[in-house]
Amino acid sequence: MRIDAHQHYWTMKRGDYGWISPELPVLFRDYLPEHLIPHLKEHRIDGTIVVQAAATLAETDYLLSLAESSDTILGVVGWLDLNDPQHFSHYERFRKHPKFVGFRIMIQEMFDASAILDPHFMKALRVYAEEDIPLDLLVVSHQLAPLVRLLEDIPGIRGVIDHIAKPRIADGVMEPWLSQMKEIAKHPKIHCKLSGMVTEADHQAWKPEDFTAYIRHAIELFGPERVMFGSDWPVCLLAASYDQVMDVLEQALPDSWGERERGRLFGDNAKEFYKL
Repeated sequence: MRIDAHQHYWTMKRGDYGWISPELPVLFRDYLPEHLIPHLKEHRIDGTIVVQAAATLAETDYLLSLAESSDTILGVVGWLDLNDPQHFSHYERFRKHPKFVGFRIMIQEMFDASAILDPHFMKALRVYAEEDIPLDLLVVSHQLAPLVRLLEDIPGIRGVIDHIAKPRIADGVMEPWLSQMKEIAKHPKIHCKLSGMVTEADHQAWKPEDFTAYIRHAIELFGPERVMFGSDWPVCLLAASYDQVMDVLEQALPDSWGERERGRLFGDNAKEFYKL
Protein backbone atom coordinates (compact mmCIF):
# COMPACT_ATOMS: atom_id res chain seq x y z
CA MET A 1 0.00 0.00 0.00
CA ARG A 2 1.38 3.41 -1.02
CA ILE A 3 0.57 6.20 1.43
CA ASP A 4 0.97 9.96 1.46
CA ALA A 5 1.55 10.36 5.19
CA HIS A 6 0.99 14.10 5.46
CA GLN A 7 -1.57 16.32 3.74
CA HIS A 8 -4.44 18.64 4.64
CA TYR A 9 -8.03 19.42 3.71
CA TRP A 10 -9.99 22.52 4.60
CA THR A 11 -13.16 24.47 3.85
CA MET A 12 -12.65 28.20 4.21
CA LYS A 13 -16.19 29.01 5.36
CA ARG A 14 -15.50 27.08 8.57
CA GLY A 15 -13.55 30.11 9.76
CA ASP A 16 -10.94 28.41 11.93
CA TYR A 17 -7.96 28.75 9.57
CA GLY A 18 -6.74 32.14 10.69
CA TRP A 19 -3.29 31.59 9.19
CA ILE A 20 -4.79 31.34 5.67
CA SER A 21 -5.60 34.82 4.37
CA PRO A 22 -6.29 36.46 1.00
CA GLU A 23 -2.58 37.36 1.02
CA LEU A 24 -2.01 33.65 0.33
CA PRO A 25 -4.29 33.31 -2.72
CA VAL A 26 -2.98 29.85 -3.63
CA LEU A 27 -4.26 28.51 -0.30
CA PHE A 28 -7.27 30.79 0.21
CA ARG A 29 -9.81 28.35 -1.24
CA ASP A 30 -11.34 24.99 -0.37
CA TYR A 31 -9.21 21.87 -0.70
CA LEU A 32 -11.10 18.58 -0.52
CA PRO A 33 -10.57 14.94 -1.51
CA GLU A 34 -11.87 15.41 -5.05
CA HIS A 35 -9.08 17.95 -5.66
CA LEU A 36 -6.31 15.57 -4.52
CA ILE A 37 -7.51 12.24 -5.88
CA PRO A 38 -6.23 12.84 -9.46
CA HIS A 39 -2.70 13.35 -8.07
CA LEU A 40 -2.99 10.24 -5.91
CA LYS A 41 -4.04 8.18 -8.91
CA GLU A 42 -1.21 9.54 -11.05
CA HIS A 43 1.37 8.51 -8.46
CA ARG A 44 -0.35 5.26 -7.48
CA ILE A 45 -1.01 6.49 -3.93
CA ASP A 46 -3.69 4.34 -2.28
CA GLY A 47 -4.56 6.73 0.51
CA THR A 48 -3.44 9.48 2.84
CA ILE A 49 -3.01 10.59 6.41
CA VAL A 50 -4.88 13.88 6.83
CA VAL A 51 -3.32 16.16 9.44
CA GLN A 52 -5.02 18.97 11.34
CA ALA A 53 -4.43 22.49 10.09
CA ALA A 54 -6.42 24.40 12.72
CA ALA A 55 -5.95 24.40 16.47
CA THR A 56 -9.58 23.54 17.21
CA LEU A 57 -11.41 20.45 18.33
CA ALA A 58 -14.11 21.28 15.79
CA GLU A 59 -11.68 20.90 12.91
CA THR A 60 -10.73 17.41 14.09
CA ASP A 61 -14.43 16.53 14.13
CA TYR A 62 -14.72 17.98 10.61
CA LEU A 63 -11.79 15.90 9.30
CA LEU A 64 -13.21 12.75 10.86
CA SER A 65 -16.54 13.43 9.15
CA LEU A 66 -14.71 13.83 5.83
CA ALA A 67 -12.98 10.52 6.45
CA GLU A 68 -16.32 8.77 6.75
CA SER A 69 -17.13 9.61 3.15
CA SER A 70 -13.70 9.17 1.53
CA ASP A 71 -11.95 5.83 1.17
CA THR A 72 -8.69 7.61 0.36
CA ILE A 73 -8.50 9.03 3.89
CA LEU A 74 -6.81 6.22 5.81
CA GLY A 75 -6.30 8.15 9.03
CA VAL A 76 -6.79 11.53 10.69
CA VAL A 77 -4.21 13.21 12.92
CA GLY A 78 -6.21 15.58 15.07
CA TRP A 79 -5.53 18.32 17.59
CA LEU A 80 -5.60 18.43 21.36
CA ASP A 81 -4.68 21.21 23.77
CA LEU A 82 -2.56 19.64 26.50
CA ASN A 83 -3.02 22.81 28.54
CA ASP A 84 -6.73 22.01 28.75
CA PRO A 85 -7.47 19.90 31.86
CA GLN A 86 -10.10 18.06 29.78
CA HIS A 87 -7.69 17.00 27.02
CA PHE A 88 -7.88 13.31 27.85
CA SER A 89 -11.68 13.25 27.72
CA HIS A 90 -11.51 14.84 24.27
CA TYR A 91 -8.98 12.21 23.26
CA GLU A 92 -11.26 9.44 24.52
CA ARG A 93 -14.04 10.81 22.35
CA PHE A 94 -11.88 11.04 19.25
CA ARG A 95 -10.34 7.60 19.65
CA LYS A 96 -13.78 5.99 19.25
CA HIS A 97 -13.66 6.95 15.59
CA PRO A 98 -12.03 4.15 13.54
CA LYS A 99 -9.98 6.61 11.45
CA PHE A 100 -8.58 8.68 14.30
CA VAL A 101 -4.90 7.73 14.45
CA GLY A 102 -3.32 10.29 16.79
CA PHE A 103 -2.85 14.00 17.33
CA ARG A 104 -0.34 16.72 16.58
CA ILE A 105 1.60 18.88 19.03
CA MET A 106 2.15 22.28 17.41
CA ILE A 107 5.43 23.33 18.99
CA GLN A 108 5.91 25.64 16.01
CA GLU A 109 3.10 27.87 17.29
CA MET A 110 4.46 28.18 20.84
CA PHE A 111 5.96 31.54 21.82
CA ASP A 112 8.49 29.63 23.92
CA ALA A 113 9.12 26.03 22.87
CA SER A 114 10.38 25.18 26.35
CA ALA A 115 6.70 25.17 27.38
CA ILE A 116 6.72 21.49 26.36
CA LEU A 117 8.91 20.92 29.44
CA ASP A 118 6.34 22.34 31.85
CA PRO A 119 5.39 19.70 34.47
CA HIS A 120 1.72 19.46 33.48
CA PHE A 121 2.63 19.14 29.80
CA MET A 122 5.15 16.38 30.46
CA LYS A 123 2.69 14.59 32.75
CA ALA A 124 0.18 14.50 29.91
CA LEU A 125 2.77 13.27 27.41
CA ARG A 126 3.81 10.47 29.76
CA VAL A 127 0.23 9.22 29.74
CA TYR A 128 0.09 9.24 25.94
CA ALA A 129 3.51 7.60 25.75
CA GLU A 130 2.30 4.81 28.04
CA GLU A 131 -0.75 4.42 25.79
CA ASP A 132 1.61 4.26 22.76
CA ILE A 133 -0.38 6.97 20.95
CA PRO A 134 1.16 8.24 17.69
CA LEU A 135 2.10 11.92 18.01
CA ASP A 136 3.01 14.26 15.18
CA LEU A 137 5.56 16.83 16.31
CA LEU A 138 5.43 20.10 14.36
CA VAL A 139 8.67 21.85 15.21
CA VAL A 140 10.99 24.41 13.59
CA SER A 141 14.74 23.79 13.60
CA HIS A 142 15.48 26.56 16.13
CA GLN A 143 13.10 24.86 18.60
CA LEU A 144 14.82 21.48 18.67
CA ALA A 145 16.77 21.89 21.91
CA PRO A 146 13.68 21.60 24.18
CA LEU A 147 12.48 18.62 22.13
CA VAL A 148 15.81 16.87 22.65
CA ARG A 149 15.39 17.36 26.40
CA LEU A 150 11.78 16.18 26.32
CA LEU A 151 12.69 12.93 24.59
CA GLU A 152 15.48 12.32 27.07
CA ASP A 153 12.94 12.58 29.91
CA ILE A 154 10.16 10.65 28.12
CA PRO A 155 11.99 8.26 25.76
CA GLY A 156 8.87 6.16 25.20
CA ILE A 157 7.03 8.73 23.07
CA ARG A 158 5.79 7.27 19.78
CA GLY A 159 6.41 10.32 17.62
CA VAL A 160 7.14 11.54 14.13
CA ILE A 161 8.97 14.76 13.32
CA ASP A 162 6.96 16.65 10.71
CA HIS A 163 8.76 18.25 7.75
CA ILE A 164 12.23 17.07 8.88
CA ALA A 165 11.95 19.78 11.57
CA LYS A 166 11.97 22.63 9.05
CA PRO A 167 15.69 23.32 8.62
CA ARG A 168 16.82 26.56 6.98
CA ILE A 169 16.96 25.15 3.46
CA ALA A 170 16.66 28.54 1.77
CA ASP A 171 19.87 29.65 3.50
CA GLY A 172 21.66 26.31 3.11
CA VAL A 173 22.16 26.13 6.89
CA MET A 174 22.80 22.67 8.33
CA GLU A 175 23.73 23.25 11.98
CA PRO A 176 22.61 22.96 14.70
CA TRP A 177 19.71 21.15 12.97
CA LEU A 178 21.85 18.16 12.02
CA SER A 179 23.46 17.66 15.44
CA GLN A 180 20.12 17.95 17.22
CA MET A 181 18.41 15.57 14.78
CA LYS A 182 21.17 13.06 15.52
CA GLU A 183 20.19 13.18 19.18
CA ILE A 184 16.50 12.83 18.35
CA ALA A 185 17.10 9.89 16.01
CA LYS A 186 18.72 7.93 18.85
CA HIS A 187 15.21 7.30 20.19
CA PRO A 188 13.93 4.22 18.32
CA LYS A 189 10.27 5.20 18.56
CA ILE A 190 10.80 8.56 16.83
CA HIS A 191 10.26 8.72 13.07
CA CYS A 192 10.76 11.48 10.49
CA LYS A 193 8.52 12.72 7.69
CA LEU A 194 10.30 13.66 4.49
CA SER A 195 7.70 16.35 3.88
CA GLY A 196 7.20 20.09 3.88
CA MET A 197 10.64 20.85 2.48
CA VAL A 198 9.82 22.91 -0.60
CA THR A 199 8.21 25.64 1.49
CA GLU A 200 11.43 25.95 3.54
CA ALA A 201 13.38 26.72 0.35
CA ASP A 202 13.26 29.80 -1.87
CA HIS A 203 9.69 29.52 -3.18
CA GLN A 204 10.53 31.03 -6.55
CA ALA A 205 14.07 29.86 -7.23
CA TRP A 206 14.65 26.50 -5.53
CA LYS A 207 16.52 23.71 -7.31
CA PRO A 208 16.14 19.96 -6.66
CA GLU A 209 19.70 19.74 -5.39
CA ASP A 210 18.89 22.24 -2.62
CA PHE A 211 17.19 19.40 -0.74
CA THR A 212 19.50 16.45 -1.38
CA ALA A 213 21.81 16.83 1.60
CA TYR A 214 18.93 17.37 4.05
CA ILE A 215 17.01 14.36 2.77
CA ARG A 216 20.05 12.09 2.79
CA HIS A 217 21.03 13.16 6.30
CA ALA A 218 17.51 12.39 7.53
CA ILE A 219 17.59 9.00 5.82
CA GLU A 220 21.00 8.22 7.26
CA LEU A 221 19.91 9.17 10.79
CA PHE A 222 16.52 7.45 10.86
CA GLY A 223 17.15 4.67 8.35
CA PRO A 224 14.66 3.24 5.86
CA GLU A 225 12.50 1.87 8.71
CA ARG A 226 11.65 5.27 10.23
CA VAL A 227 11.05 7.70 7.37
CA MET A 228 7.75 8.51 5.64
CA PHE A 229 6.79 10.36 2.49
CA GLY A 230 4.41 13.27 2.93
CA SER A 231 3.40 15.75 0.24
CA ASP A 232 2.19 18.49 2.61
CA TRP A 233 -0.39 19.23 -0.08
CA PRO A 234 -1.90 21.79 -0.52
CA VAL A 235 0.58 23.87 1.53
CA CYS A 236 3.31 22.68 -0.84
CA LEU A 237 1.57 24.61 -3.64
CA LEU A 238 3.14 27.79 -2.27
CA ALA A 239 6.39 26.56 -3.81
CA ALA A 240 5.80 23.41 -5.86
CA SER A 241 3.26 21.10 -7.45
CA TYR A 242 2.50 17.60 -6.18
CA ASP A 243 4.55 16.23 -9.10
CA GLN A 244 7.52 18.41 -8.19
CA VAL A 245 7.39 17.34 -4.54
CA MET A 246 7.55 13.72 -5.65
CA ASP A 247 10.40 14.44 -8.07
CA VAL A 248 12.48 16.24 -5.44
CA LEU A 249 12.27 13.26 -3.11
CA GLU A 250 12.83 10.62 -5.78
CA GLN A 251 15.95 12.39 -7.05
CA ALA A 252 17.47 12.54 -3.58
CA LEU A 253 16.98 8.90 -2.59
CA PRO A 254 20.15 6.83 -2.22
CA ASP A 255 21.14 4.87 -5.34
CA SER A 256 21.42 1.78 -3.17
CA TRP A 257 17.73 1.81 -2.29
CA GLY A 258 15.62 -0.94 -3.82
CA GLU A 259 11.96 -1.92 -3.70
CA ARG A 260 12.03 -2.79 -0.01
CA GLU A 261 13.38 0.60 1.12
CA ARG A 262 11.07 2.49 -1.21
CA GLY A 263 8.15 0.43 0.02
CA ARG A 264 8.97 1.41 3.59
CA LEU A 265 9.22 5.12 2.72
CA PHE A 266 6.11 5.25 0.54
CA GLY A 267 3.70 3.41 2.79
CA ASP A 268 4.80 0.57 5.03
CA ASN A 269 6.31 2.79 7.72
CA ALA A 270 3.22 5.01 7.88
CA LYS A 271 0.97 1.96 8.04
CA GLU A 272 2.89 0.60 11.03
CA PHE A 273 3.44 3.92 12.82
CA TYR A 274 -0.23 4.92 12.70
CA LYS A 275 -1.41 1.33 13.34
CA LEU A 276 -3.62 1.32 10.25
